[in-house]
Amino acid sequence: MKVLIVEDEQLAQEELVRLISKNFPQMIIVEIIDSVKKSVDWLLNNSADLIFMDIHLSDGISFDIFNSLEVRIPIIFITAYERYAIQAFEVNGVGYLLKPIDEQKLISAVDRFEKNKQFTNYNMSELLNQLRNPGNVYKSRIAIKLGDKLSFVNIVDVAYFYVEDRLTFLMQKNGKRHIVDYKIETLESMLDPMNFFRLTRGCIASISSIDKVSKYFNSRLKVILNPMFEKEVLISRIKVQEFVNWLDGQS
Repeated sequence: MKVLIVEDEQLAQEELVRLISKNFPQMIIVEIIDSVKKSVDWLLNNSADLIFMDIHLSDGISFDIFNSLEVRIPIIFITAYERYAIQAFEVNGVGYLLKPIDEQKLISAVDRFEKNKQFTNYNMSELLNQLRNPGNVYKSRIAIKLGDKLSFVNIVDVAYFYVEDRLTFLMQKNGKRHIVDYKIETLESMLDPMNFFRLTRGCIASISSIDKVSKYFNSRLKVILNPMFEKEVLISRIKVQEFVNWLDGQS
């Protein structure tokens, strides 16, 4: 069985490959793709028996693929969405796995596909509409790598994300930090804007991590984070009002 993986997180790629290799020796991973554009290019000239497809990709969401071509290959979606989104998947008869991927649920999803050859009769536009409908489902946890194991951190335990030396780090409220396989721009769209704000180009902080805010030169604001952030965090003049509204709980 030929399998295509569409996933832009390196850690998630590695974990999925490991689980597939361990549990499904009959599967041959023909390609691992990390973007909408590359997926469209590949699918125009190639085929597979099953696709494991993440929703959030490096250049958009995977549903954009279906705007460019008709995909008849069965798909098991991989998602960080929860709550309302699960109902959307189930109503549309779509195979899905939540991140971080649970081995037994992966086995069950593939078993369901092999027995029934399902995951092909869904209405993609309807599914997308349901996922985008009010309810605003945002990430509730994020995958991290601990040695050779894949684990996760609950979003409620995150103080802030920041960029350093072209890597994105997650700082937990307890002071532990981890590298995450997301760009800061991608994270911004995946986090609840009521709880997280992009303070600077390289830092997104949770409301609970704001320790102190003070006026600064040239009508800017200086923010002190907890746990302490080594770099100076300054809110630019053009973002001051937006930041104040966010602190005040205004949308």
